[in-house]
Amino acid sequence: MADHMVIASGRSARQVAAIAEKLAERYKHATGRTARIEGKDAGDWVLIDTDDVVVHVFRPEVRDFYQLEKMWMPSDALARVRADRPATH
Repeated sequence: MADHMVIASGRSARQVAAIAEKLAERYKHATGRTARIEGKDAGDWVLIDTDDVVVHVFRPEVRDFYQLEKMWMPSDALARVRADRPATH
């Protein structure tokens, strides 16, 4: 597990891949270590793993589909989100 997780979006597959590539370059320049990258070729969802921090970069549609924010949200926060939603009939 990582100490932190970042979830971000790019507007297109090309932008998602570019964000991931630039982030990995800056990480290498700042730390001298290489981040592991998965999914850059497809550009729908790219994962950058630096050991301490895991960054997910999504296209908006893919981010909406997987909803990682809900998976990692504390259970009391999820209950508050549900309580704040208007009732649908």
